[in-house]
Amino acid sequence: MSKSRILQRVTRNQTLTAHSGDGIYIWDENGKRYIDGCGGAAVSCIGHAQPAVMHAIAKQLSTLAYAHTSFFSSEPAEKLAHLLVDAAPGDISHAYFVTGGSEAVEAALKLAHQYHRENGQPGRNKIIARWQSYHGNTLGALAASGNKMRRISFADILIDVIHIEPCYPYRYSRPDETLEEYGMRAANSLENWILELGAETVSCFILEPVVGASLGAVAAAPGYLKRIREICDHYGVLLIFDEVMCGMGRCGTTFASEHDQVVADIYTVAKGLTSGFVPLGAVLLSQRIFDMIDHHSGSFRNGHTFSGHPVSCAGALAVQRFIRENNLLDNVKRQGQRLEASLLSRFGDHPYIGDIRGRGLFYGIELVADKETRKPFDAHLDLSARVKHEALRRGLLIYPGSGTADGVSGDHLLLAPHYIISEEEVVRIVEILGQSVDSVINHIRKHIQ
Repeated sequence: MSKSRILQRVTRNQTLTAHSGDGIYIWDENGKRYIDGCGGAAVSCIGHAQPAVMHAIAKQLSTLAYAHTSFFSSEPAEKLAHLLVDAAPGDISHAYFVTGGSEAVEAALKLAHQYHRENGQPGRNKIIARWQSYHGNTLGALAASGNKMRRISFADILIDVIHIEPCYPYRYSRPDETLEEYGMRAANSLENWILELGAETVSCFILEPVVGASLGAVAAAPGYLKRIREICDHYGVLLIFDEVMCGMGRCGTTFASEHDQVVADIYTVAKGLTSGFVPLGAVLLSQRIFDMIDHHSGSFRNGHTFSGHPVSCAGALAVQRFIRENNLLDNVKRQGQRLEASLLSRFGDHPYIGDIRGRGLFYGIELVADKETRKPFDAHLDLSARVKHEALRRGLLIYPGSGTADGVSGDHLLLAPHYIISEEEVVRIVEILGQSVDSVINHIRKHIQ
C-alpha cells in the first residue's frame, strides 16, 4: 500500500490497518488477530459483524438514506427516541440526536443555557465541571473537560468553565474518613463554588457518573451523586450526566447512574448506543426542560446536517434491541464480576498497581511507582502507552490513559470488553494484560529504583 494520506493521530507512527472484525476480535491487514478488550474507546459492545444490526442498516439504506430534520423525522428516529425515553429514569421525556458524544455535550450545554434564558434568568451563564474529566474534543466540550493534557494546545481559545476537584477516592480521600464521608466532602465543594460564584450566575454542573478516559473507570463515592442532586436542586442549577462512555449498559445498567439511584436533568449518550456500527449520539432531556422551551420560543436553537440520521438511528435501534433480546446486561454483570475477580487475583498484590476500580464491564487499573505512597511514575516514561503497544504486540487491545494523578503524571489502563464476552475470554484478557504490564515495567525498572 502507498504512503497514507490520512492525518494520523501521531504523524510519525505507522498505524495498523484493520481488515475485519467478528465477535470480540479484530484482524489487521496481515491476518493477525486481536482481542478487542476495550471496544476501541469503549464503543463496540455487542460484537463485530452482528447480522441483525447489519441487516437493519442495509434495510434502512434501501428505504431512506437521509432526510434533513428541518423537513422530516423518520421512523427509526421516532422508535429510537421512544426506546431511550422509556428506558431512562425519572421524568426524561425527549431525545435529541446528533452524530457523536462531543456534539451531544455541546448540545447539552446549549440546552441548559437556553433553558435559563427562557426561564427569565439570562445571567445563569457559568458552567461548572470537574478536573480529571473528559467530555469531548469540540471546543465547547473540550472547555468543559478537565483533562489538562488534551486542553493544553487549545487553552487560549476555550470558553471559561469553572473546574472543581473530582470525586476520586484513591487520591483525594483521607485515612480518617469513610468513603461516604469523603463523598459528602467532595460533593460539598460544589456548593462552596456555587456560593462563591453566586447561584444566580450558574447554569449547570456536568459530570461523568463513572469517569472514563481521564481516570480509568472511577465511580462516584457512595452518596456523592445524591448530595450533588440536592445541591443543584437547592440552587436551581441543572445537572448533566455525561454517560457517553459509561452509559448504555457499559456498567451493567442502561444508564450508569442507575446504580446510585440519582436522576439528572439532561443525559448525554453515544458510543455503546450504536456499538460503533454507525455514528450517533443523543441528548436526553427532562419534561420540565422541554416544557420551558416549548412554552416560550418553541425552538431549540441548535442543529447539525446529520442530526437524526435515519441509517444511524436504525443501527442504534437494532443494537439496543439486540442487547435487550439477548439479556446482555445480565452477562455484563456476570462477566463484570469475573473481570473484577481476575484483576484482583492478578494485580491485587502487584507492587506497581495501586488501584483496581470499575463497574460492570468497565474497569481500570492505576499504575504507581510506589504502592505505599501512591507516587506515580514519571510522566516522561509514557508508561501507559508503552503497555498499550506491548499488549498490541501480544494481540490485545486496551485503552491507556496518562495524567491520571494530577493531569500530568499518573498512568492507568482501561478495559471495556464486549457485552457478549465469555468467562474464558475475560481470563485471557487479564492474562495478556498481566504479561504486558510486567514486560514493560521490567524493561524500565532501572528508572524506578
